Amino acid sequence: MSKTIIPAPVKRSIEVKSARAKAFDVFANKTSSWWPKSHHIGKSPMAKSVIEPKAGGRWYEVGEDGTECQWGYVVAWNPPEGLTLAWQLNSQWQFDPKIVTEVEVKFTALGPSLTRVELEHRHLERFGDATTVETVRKSIDSDGGWPAILRAFASVADV
Repeated sequence: MSKTIIPAPVKRSIEVKSARAKAFDVFANKTSSWWPKSHHIGKSPMAKSVIEPKAGGRWYEVGEDGTECQWGYVVAWNPPEGLTLAWQLNSQWQFDPKIVTEVEVKFTALGPSLTRVELEHRHLERFGDATTVETVRKSIDSDGGWPAILRAFASVADV
């Protein structure tokens, strides 16, 4: 009997010079102001990225040509504590409704104008075989993955 190995989730955090409620608002409601334009899946350049503010809401991009590309959906919406997003992109960076990994983002006040933002991308085993899982994990954990995305967020969230 083979044993399934569960890969460690990707965990990253950053501190922003912002009140917790503002940090959440920038992350969840102003995604287009900071999400890197290079991180898109549509054929057209990305005009905006959207997280609909409710559980069950869509997480998607809108191209400059008006086309929409789904990325996933909102699993949990708990402002200003955090949110959980279903990531439905496969290892080829295309929407796949059969794949659901999760991105949980927590916001912890460290002071009136300082917030720790913790991101955990989990259930990576759902990408498939061990080689694919490791390739995807290395990519999203690389400097150009979640770390770059969090730095872009911080550049807008910092007061």
